[in-house]
Amino acid sequence: MTQTAAEQAEALPASGTSMKSAGHVIVDTLLAHGVKRTYVVPGESFLDVLDGLHESPIETIVCRHEGGAAYMAEADGKMNQLPGIAMVTRGPGAANAHVGLHTAWQDSTPMVLFVGLIPFEHRDREAFQEFDIKGWFDTGAKRVMVLDHAERASEIVAEAMFAAMSGRPGPVVVGLPEDIIREQVDATLHPAIPVAPGGMSVTDWKALKAALEESKKPLFVTGGNDWTQEGATLLTQWLEEHNIPAAAEWRCEGNIPFSSPSYVGPIGYGRPKPTYDLLEETDLLVFVGTVPGDVITDGFLVRQDWEKKNFLVTIDPSLRGRSGPVSWQIVAKPDVFVRDLVMMDMPVKEEWKAWTQRMRTEQEKFAALPPAEPSAGQARMDTLIANLVPTLPEDAVITLGAGEHTNWAHRYFPTERYASMISARNGSMGYSIPSAVAASLAHPGRRVVTIAGDGEFLMNGQELATAAQYGATPLVVVMDNQEYGTIRTHQERHYPQRISGTQLKNPDFALMAQAFGGFGVRVEQDADVPAAVQAALKAIDEDKTFALIHLIVDQRVKAY
Repeated sequence: MTQTAAEQAEALPASGTSMKSAGHVIVDTLLAHGVKRTYVVPGESFLDVLDGLHESPIETIVCRHEGGAAYMAEADGKMNQLPGIAMVTRGPGAANAHVGLHTAWQDSTPMVLFVGLIPFEHRDREAFQEFDIKGWFDTGAKRVMVLDHAERASEIVAEAMFAAMSGRPGPVVVGLPEDIIREQVDATLHPAIPVAPGGMSVTDWKALKAALEESKKPLFVTGGNDWTQEGATLLTQWLEEHNIPAAAEWRCEGNIPFSSPSYVGPIGYGRPKPTYDLLEETDLLVFVGTVPGDVITDGFLVRQDWEKKNFLVTIDPSLRGRSGPVSWQIVAKPDVFVRDLVMMDMPVKEEWKAWTQRMRTEQEKFAALPPAEPSAGQARMDTLIANLVPTLPEDAVITLGAGEHTNWAHRYFPTERYASMISARNGSMGYSIPSAVAASLAHPGRRVVTIAGDGEFLMNGQELATAAQYGATPLVVVMDNQEYGTIRTHQERHYPQRISGTQLKNPDFALMAQAFGGFGVRVEQDADVPAAVQAALKAIDEDKTFALIHLIVDQRVKAY
């Protein structure tokens, strides 16, 4: 039976009586979704959204470069269940933010990038800073949407938040034409769209249980950003109860605590010897929250035998990025999988105990701190780590960009909680400072440390101005070896003794930190390292400022 127009109108949700601009409705919708802060480089193309933020409880973090803003939003998405939010302007601003989108895409991080656009009526006329937003971002974002109808403002935001979180998390881009967001619309908000978490079926549960019962050397590998602390804690307890080992995806440590008897180290580029052969030796691999991709498998070389047994636990049914055999896929987010896993009780095998203890002993040897007593001569990262790590509280956070300097954290930093290592698994340089600022703002009561290379620091070091402006207090360690170290290593391997394009001449980073309003100390001699660490921590705790240690080290000295 066909409804009349009146009956159809009665069936629709009641509209609100208030009117607001679409830009203000966008802000209200973000707030209704639980967003606490947004990272912004302002532009005239989205002034109405900025005006909506003026009296909003959402904290507006004004950044110094769109790349920094995008990195901060991406780091925020790694630390929380909600997407990180960045806002930039058209053309050049959007181009600068692209690096953060690539990081979110490859790292599976929920993120929404709002981009101000030219007026609707100016489109396709080569207007000032005009660009094709879908042409630019379609291959590097889960969705690209443009608000062409003001009345859909709240709906578009709800769809963007849902798309960023559903399935395999990732970045979403929303274009905001500057004339459209000024239009007045009904202020009624679109409700949040629930995200399906998946889960183990009875068949999945039985298959995994049978595989574990048959296994003599099982190994779990945890990764991704789609966890909660509760899920990580439950998995740790279950693994420890059953004497089953777990390794960490590259630059994703902390799901299983560093101190856990089940934790056996990281797997990825430059992997330490304790985990080097694990992927081939284990007779059952269970990936949770990630898949065996390029980095984990050493360029799609390790664990490629289709007779190997791999269980992949991921909410992504497409298994994007997966390499090697798939024995079984369980379509579930980590927390939901763990909820069902912990009901699986089995007798602990003696082989499991011996296997786990062997690998744990290797990891403990690998992670044992070097001597804290300084040596004669040039400053050393060994000495800094040995003096810093014992001071760290259990909830300390480490953030990292890309480079060989990150291996000091992989080896020694005590990641004891979920999201205690915030890093760029796509190998993106310039991530360390923005992510440290975001982590400090998100967790003001926690010790946040970042280790930056000298080459990486100057890519986004200006975001220390953002740290000073908003009271972020990370400890920044700049390891200065006057070169792009990772590239030099590759160069020496393929073109020995032909150094080209990798050497650097650097400024005094400590003076830069002071100029930005923080504490800075330059350390050239190893004897001065302990006092520098103490002074930097004192500045953070007593003066409530960020602190930077500029450590001048020898070239070619590595963590392992």
